[in-house]
Amino acid sequence: MRLLNLHVKNQFIVIILTWFAALVAGIVLQQPIIWIFPFLLLVIQPLINLVVHHTQYLFWILICLLPLSTEWGVTSSLSLDFPDEAIMMFITGLFFFKWLLQTTVIPAHVYKHPLFLLLAIHIAWIALACIYSQNILLSVKFLLAKSWFIIPFVFLPNILVYSQQQLKKLVLCLLIPMLFVVIQAIFRHALYGFSFEGIKKMLSPFFRNHVDYSAMLVCIMPMAIAMWILTPNTNQLKKWLLVSLIVMTIGLVLSYSRGAWLAAVIGLGMAIIIYKNFLWPSLIVLSILLLITALSLVMQKKYLQFEPDYQHTIFHTNFEAHLKATIAMKDVSNAERIYRWVAGTNMVIEKPIIGFGPNNFYDFYKGYANSGFKTWVSSNPEHSSVHNYFLLTALEQGVPGLFIFLCLYIAMLGYSQYLYIHLQSKFWAVTALTIGVIIAILGTLNFLSDLIETDKIGSIFWLCLGMLMLVSKQLKLEQQSIANSNTTGHIQNIA
Repeated sequence: MRLLNLHVKNQFIVIILTWFAALVAGIVLQQPIIWIFPFLLLVIQPLINLVVHHTQYLFWILICLLPLSTEWGVTSSLSLDFPDEAIMMFITGLFFFKWLLQTTVIPAHVYKHPLFLLLAIHIAWIALACIYSQNILLSVKFLLAKSWFIIPFVFLPNILVYSQQQLKKLVLCLLIPMLFVVIQAIFRHALYGFSFEGIKKMLSPFFRNHVDYSAMLVCIMPMAIAMWILTPNTNQLKKWLLVSLIVMTIGLVLSYSRGAWLAAVIGLGMAIIIYKNFLWPSLIVLSILLLITALSLVMQKKYLQFEPDYQHTIFHTNFEAHLKATIAMKDVSNAERIYRWVAGTNMVIEKPIIGFGPNNFYDFYKGYANSGFKTWVSSNPEHSSVHNYFLLTALEQGVPGLFIFLCLYIAMLGYSQYLYIHLQSKFWAVTALTIGVIIAILGTLNFLSDLIETDKIGSIFWLCLGMLMLVSKQLKLEQQSIANSNTTGHIQNIA
């Protein structure tokens, strides 16, 4: 007891001396910010204990911050999505060290899952593409960034989300912050009369543009719909979920994002396809149509018919004019998209096996572009990419890289349908169906853009992969429970 009292007394003396030293230093150096230092000493030990012994809280904080994070320009050439990306890197580092000390930290059902094998092949090919990259440094950065997406969103959910309540918690951690962003955007947008031009000014600091905003919104909405379906009518949460869905629908409409609207329709179609067990015939028909369209455009050079008029291809501030320009192929965004698609296709033809290397599109694409498709925004000061993630994968990782990614993507859709059909639990079956819908939405969005490497959409994509592994585990538990019931006569309750 005397030793304990002495320890407390010494701590008190240290704190007093630190306060005094900070006060003197702040006055002498005329830097009042130094006075914050003693406060940091008071919280640093509890913070370290929280991070080291309760790492799981970082995961839930990360999920909550995904819709709220902003892009922070660290230097003129380096930007960081803050604070979510910083937390992702920190979690990845902690997880790596824990894995070195305890290799069993990765659940057995994860590394035994076929999707994990496809994921491993995908990462291995990216690593190989980095070796042959035109700019190895940029490619290695890409590979590192991929790691701090995969560990927090593929591995951690399979460790921390172990029940229906935990999964509901995850959805709410995404839904509530996103709902806040939507509400504040609608109120701010009202000051501009809900104009097409006005929405772009209402999303800072949470989103760079209305495309990213609508993309995340249309991905979260199926989660809210599933939760509304699974919530009993007697639960007050069901009413709030309905109100939330109405607000998010208004937000989606007022986002004026054609790609997100199309993705919502595709998502609805995918829900029907999975429900009817019609995924594989649908994918075969879609693949044939895409192949025929691509070959006719390239082989017969019909893509030249879409060559834009440089003088008349403009950006319209009126949405009605914007839609008319889209239909007439005189909208600058679509014209610029074709310009980059042509360049990207030529890059694939140049290096079809290993590609130019991850994260290398911007530095090389202009040399492969067709000047006839050039628009007044082709200078590309934002360093944006090819606007088609599948084409981007092919030109940076080669055709084999695209094939591997497509296998992973299609397998994710296939598992969604498989799990939905075989699960007896309504909760987990609806979860599997919802994951399939979100994957279809992500595919649509990334056919028109390249968002998987962004913090907002990339996190949801990899979270879907992680959740498919988790739901697969639930199916095995359910099957074991049914098998046990055949011998004991009692069915175990699966949470």
